[in-house]
Amino acid sequence: MTDTTNPFTVLSVNCSVPRPLMANGRKVMSAIGKIARTGAVAVRRLGLDGDDQADPSVHGGLDKAVYAYPQEHYAFWQTRRLELGLSLFEETLPHGFMGENLTLHGLLEQDVWVGDELHFAGCVLRVTEPRQPCFKFNSVMGFDQASRDMVHRGYCGFYLAVKAPGQVAAGESFKLVFGPRNLSIREAFNAKRIKHLR
Repeated sequence: MTDTTNPFTVLSVNCSVPRPLMANGRKVMSAIGKIARTGAVAVRRLGLDGDDQADPSVHGGLDKAVYAYPQEHYAFWQTRRLELGLSLFEETLPHGFMGENLTLHGLLEQDVWVGDELHFAGCVLRVTEPRQPCFKFNSVMGFDQASRDMVHRGYCGFYLAVKAPGQVAAGESFKLVFGPRNLSIREAFNAKRIKHLR
């Protein structure tokens, strides 16, 4: 079954290679700071062409080849940073700031289930699991409670496996094709959060 009720769009395709990042008072390598790419980007089994991960134990691999994040959550993060004095003006955070490869419009966590597929013109991606925030996310956001806020709000985004390699580009629309619908991304995220708290 395909969901045709909402137009789903890729607003931005973002990539980066690992670079030094100051986190918890020490320098670590991270590829969280993604930069928007223009034109079509090749999608391979292990991710997007020109993208890499610093710590393959928690990012990347076949089941976490691509990370998608809803653009709708950006307003919350922009307001939160403004409230904390991390921004002097109503800044617009650039796409990729959350570390996502695909900035999506119209598809939120509560609408996505493990096993659902995103069908693009040039590739097919399968939803696998929610993202779990880490200390590097706090450093990029500029405040120590960023991970807590992500957990509290459930603004986690989701990882994708590459079912059919090809290419993807900013501005293109895609279809959501339902999988077995046994476990939603929201439920999976909450289950991992509860397990972590025990």
